[in-house]
Amino acid sequence: MLVHKGKELLSAIRPVWVETVSWHTSLAMQIEAIRLMRRTKYQEMAIIETIDFGRALVLDGFIQSTYADEPYYHEALVHPAMTAHERPRSALILGGGEGATLREILKHKTVERAVMVDIDGEVVEAAKEHLPLMHQGAFDDPRAKVVIMDGFKYVEDALARGEKYDVILMDLTDPYGPEIAQQLYSADFFKKIKGILAQGGVLTTQAGDSFFFEEEYTAVLRNISAVFKLVFEYTVWIPSFGYAVNFISASDSVDLRALTPEEVDKRLAERGVSTLFYNGRVHRALMDFGIYKRLRR
Repeated sequence: MLVHKGKELLSAIRPVWVETVSWHTSLAMQIEAIRLMRRTKYQEMAIIETIDFGRALVLDGFIQSTYADEPYYHEALVHPAMTAHERPRSALILGGGEGATLREILKHKTVERAVMVDIDGEVVEAAKEHLPLMHQGAFDDPRAKVVIMDGFKYVEDALARGEKYDVILMDLTDPYGPEIAQQLYSADFFKKIKGILAQGGVLTTQAGDSFFFEEEYTAVLRNISAVFKLVFEYTVWIPSFGYAVNFISASDSVDLRALTPEEVDKRLAERGVSTLFYNGRVHRALMDFGIYKRLRR
């Protein structure tokens, strides 16, 4: 058996990938091959072929995306905010190295400029070569700009330049994950984000899992709520993660819950957006469904 856990790689007969779901729970999946494994300047990166989920990007031992279920994650991250905005012309992505978040943003024909900022250029280059079904050519779209630098520094610089974005999406590693992303979940950073949001702008971040990491998730929610007037929580089950991912959207003026299913479908159709998971009924369900937290007994 070939088992990967953290930095440990052991060889035997049948290949299995084991990753941590929580401090006390792990998920094991059979794999066919390891396409790439290397230490970048910032993190351990692997691209693997799994039996159930197809090709997958793994960072620091945590699966980030797989071919089989990444639309659930990326469509849920992108489209509620993009659709709620009446006419999003500009968007900023923090993270999102595999290019799938960029892909989903560019589906909206209202978008004139989409900037993706990722700290790890090696991940972006690996995605371009090994994950074509995730980015689907989004990196080559003339509306797209990829910047390799620290997202925290980029936002500080954008604030100094007076830049504004209609939609900002944080597609980072979990708030309890690698240290390189943790400062981007602070209240101070959300204040900076607010400073580069245009009037009527919307922020959405993935925020880990509220069941296994309730304390960390609650801290992110508290930090966002201290900065924005309107805050919305929703969750989507991601099979390859072994848990439901939480998302938090925020704005000072845009109410994601006010959109009807009919309005969502109308905006998607008008903008030429084709999706596999997200639609008007899903939007309504995401806004109404509860958040998973550990039940007290």
